[in-house]
Amino acid sequence: MGALTPKVILFKSLGGVLEALPERLDGWLATGIARNVGRATLTSRSHLRNNLLRALNAPTGSLSEELLERFCDRAYESYGQYWAEGAKLPALTTESVTSRFRVSEGLEYLRGAKDLGRGVIVALPHVGSWEWGARYLGHIGLPVTAVAEALEPPELFEWFQEKRHAMGLTIKPLDASAGTAIMGTLKAGGVVALLCDRDIQNNGIEVEFFGEIVTMPAGPATIALRTGAALLTAACYAGPGRGHHAVMNKPLEVERTGRLRDDVHRITQEIARQLEWLIQRAPEQWHVLQPRFAEKM
Repeated sequence: MGALTPKVILFKSLGGVLEALPERLDGWLATGIARNVGRATLTSRSHLRNNLLRALNAPTGSLSEELLERFCDRAYESYGQYWAEGAKLPALTTESVTSRFRVSEGLEYLRGAKDLGRGVIVALPHVGSWEWGARYLGHIGLPVTAVAEALEPPELFEWFQEKRHAMGLTIKPLDASAGTAIMGTLKAGGVVALLCDRDIQNNGIEVEFFGEIVTMPAGPATIALRTGAALLTAACYAGPGRGHHAVMNKPLEVERTGRLRDDVHRITQEIARQLEWLIQRAPEQWHVLQPRFAEKM
């Protein structure tokens, strides 16, 4: 490995500081910094405003500017909390994590799907802190393999992987090898988590999402159809207080009914519908700062 770049040094240093700080202090710092950064980064804030308008089901002009800006501030604060708690998570004891995390709805669906032995795909939105959920599931005997967007430079992603591996979470990069990693985990009857409310690779299929046509990854539906793995949607939310909780939905029907392409579209559309419902439970925790919809005037 070559010399560390300034970016890697910065992230490692910040991660070390956040991990060492008292929890309430690092959360206070992170949310304050994120709120101020969010007010200064006009392009990403514009994208966030546009996304929140859809999640809030707000027609043009139906929300006051003051209320919409408050939602934007809360979303950036939530994003800052996500990064602070993600940095802190490897340093927390298992007892601390399990005392502060609950699957409030649907754990029986995941256990039942796992017991079938064909593997489970959990489709998630970028809401709250899914890593808290993954660590908790590992503790109760349901270890998770997740596919995440690779970070640049590679040394930064390797550090990210190492920190997650230390707490029992396997992270694979979203690249040409991701499919092999997913198939291997499912073949062994394991649990795979896929964040799929963004079409990061720009090769998804069109579905209706919050009333508009967008593209979403076809991977979860395609893999479930080809492997027989169970497929369900879920989200992990911050709160109440310093705790976290997850909601899991009943597994989707993934049997073949016709052409593969049609079945993939049908199932992906149902994923999109369920992700809408999960996002709308806490829209201020939806961490998508990229454009997902046409700009509202």
